[in-house]
Amino acid sequence: MAEPLILAVPKGRILGEALPLIAAAGIHPEPAFADEKSRALRFATDRDDVAMIRVRAFDVATFVAHGAAQIGIVGSDVIAEFDYAELYAPVDLRIGLCRISVAEPRALAEGDDPREWSHVRVATKYPNLTRRHFAARGVQAECVKLNGAMEIAPVLGLADRIVDLVSTGRTLAENGLVEVETVAEVSARLIVNRAAFKTRAAQVVPLVAAFRAAAEGRRDAA
Repeated sequence: MAEPLILAVPKGRILGEALPLIAAAGIHPEPAFADEKSRALRFATDRDDVAMIRVRAFDVATFVAHGAAQIGIVGSDVIAEFDYAELYAPVDLRIGLCRISVAEPRALAEGDDPREWSHVRVATKYPNLTRRHFAARGVQAECVKLNGAMEIAPVLGLADRIVDLVSTGRTLAENGLVEVETVAEVSARLIVNRAAFKTRAAQVVPLVAAFRAAAEGRRDAA
């Protein structure tokens, strides 16, 4: 029997939404997978041909791009940040919906016009995506790489603005920030290692089709 495919799934906000889709695609992981307090990283499923790993969102793309996992679920923000040539994203799962936005202190925004920017200093965990976005507008972006606590950066003078994921906007508001520009709309995608898509097509292609059907079924039911 061939080695099982490895499906990489991110910890955090997407996990809860992903579980029903994974089940609809015909994969049921062992109970510990849904327990984020579990320190286990690899999990069995009810299928001999599929195992699962649960890692940080940015690491999902890395595992799949390098072939350590053959298939994964990750936000389009991560795909855009890394821009791995080895990744194929055949299915928009339409979960984990949010956006990447530029935000700044409310006081600054009151007299600010993004159309007049020529240089910005921003704190973000998306430096590549941020630079490309601003470069397309002819704006030079100086990026300060942070992995979290983005909202405190303007308060402490680390950067005037931030580029980060926004869902409800509540965290921004609680820290005195407002959105001034949307960089990209975000949703979770099914990603596949391009080499595995060719060399393990007999396993990968039916799984991609199952996820596509699950995603379409979810949209039809909405």
